[in-house]
Amino acid sequence: MRTHSQTPSEKSDPQESRVWYEAFKRKDSRFDGRFFVGVLSTGVYCRPVCRARLPRAANCTFYDTAAEAERAGFRPCLLCRPELAPGNAPVDAKAALVYRAAKLMEENCAHGDVVREIAKRLGCTDRHLRRAFLEKFRVTPVEYMQTCRLLLAKNLLTSTTLSVLNVAMAAGFGSLRRFNDLFKKRYRLAPTALRKKLPDAEKNKGSITVSLGYRPPYRWQKLLDFLEFRSIPGVEKVEGGEYFRTARFATGDGREARGWVRVAHQPENRTLAVSVDVALLPALPQVLSRVRHLFDLCCDPGAVHESLASMNAIKPGACVPGTRLPGSFDTFEMAVRAVLGQQITVKAARTLATRIVNAHGTPIQTGVDGLTHVFPSAGDIVALDGPIENHLCALGVTGARARTILELAKAFETGTVDFSLCAQPDAEVKKLMTLPGIGAWTAHYIAMRAMGWPDAFLETDYGVKKALAPRSSKEILALAENWRPWRGYATVNLWNTL
Repeated sequence: MRTHSQTPSEKSDPQESRVWYEAFKRKDSRFDGRFFVGVLSTGVYCRPVCRARLPRAANCTFYDTAAEAERAGFRPCLLCRPELAPGNAPVDAKAALVYRAAKLMEENCAHGDVVREIAKRLGCTDRHLRRAFLEKFRVTPVEYMQTCRLLLAKNLLTSTTLSVLNVAMAAGFGSLRRFNDLFKKRYRLAPTALRKKLPDAEKNKGSITVSLGYRPPYRWQKLLDFLEFRSIPGVEKVEGGEYFRTARFATGDGREARGWVRVAHQPENRTLAVSVDVALLPALPQVLSRVRHLFDLCCDPGAVHESLASMNAIKPGACVPGTRLPGSFDTFEMAVRAVLGQQITVKAARTLATRIVNAHGTPIQTGVDGLTHVFPSAGDIVALDGPIENHLCALGVTGARARTILELAKAFETGTVDFSLCAQPDAEVKKLMTLPGIGAWTAHYIAMRAMGWPDAFLETDYGVKKALAPRSSKEILALAENWRPWRGYATVNLWNTL
């Protein structure tokens, strides 16, 4: 049997341990995902919100990540399910590199050994990334990725009727034997033991459903309204209080997976239920990562509200707890929408995007009413024959914006701009602004929604200026200094007042 390698006194100072134990005692949802509790008497580790009987403080030790708790010899609690804990948003520069690397590992854990590639994307060496991980999380990147795979597999075993083989493959294990061996070694039970705990269920009918957690409060309807207003018919829709969209991903074997995704709110469990077309199983970690980003599941609403509460003295009711920053599911799609929306209404931009989908999108059979196309990829746009104006201007897009869309597509294809969760979004914004037709508003809007930059700010935005009238853009920018590092959330809160 594995022994637990740390005691509370070895893990942290007594004062910090007391603070974390009090949060655990209160089942404080503000701390969910910010730390995990190893219980020496049971050998399991829990989320701070776990409803099991409270252990004595002397039996508790605390960890920043699930990977660290597992490295110490603890296995995940079957009641609170640590795999459902929300993640953390990278804010300060010191932690940003590690948190962004962790998110990229979660998204790419099904693609084999990608640590070196992730380090390259983040502009550092794999050796530096290893040092940063050990300093911040006290585990190596490889150990963190192993935990990502195991917790994803546990989620699938607990929530779906997928075969154990399909679970192993979807979670990124190279073989069923390797999966079984690591699962038994780390959790001291066979994967099938979790399957036996499920009630009898129907066989999957073309999809699986897994849960993703968040920290309350969560203004689901406000976020859904934002996405519905900007939804592109054929690609996405909001219906019955749920979000639907098409998706496609490149898989590890060089092929392409296409299918659909549905997201519903489960407020009683503080989770989103994500239904995924089985055709997307080869890209499941990527799908779930995109959903987390789109619906801002890593947000700490308490920290955001604490920094932005002063907005209410300027405009009563401006800052509402639980407001989320809408991310993006398809980064290129969102960037094109940003260009199309320059100096025209959201409704007009939606019309143009719909025409582009109908002309250049990929038809797809989903079986879901209203989902008929996948948005064209950057490669699809670059591959168009002849001048780009011949293809987009006939749809109502101006020549200047057509050329900007082509330059964006080339930047995506060549990687000259990192549109993902990059380590230095402000540097990528400067690169974006070198592209013809990309000004400050467009670059910061893309950074806010695509790069997950919570401090991006749009002082020249029409809605922001209207909400803070009669101040000038210069005065608004100076005022927003008080809202760092959450100026992106301030922007969304201001939009919501209109």
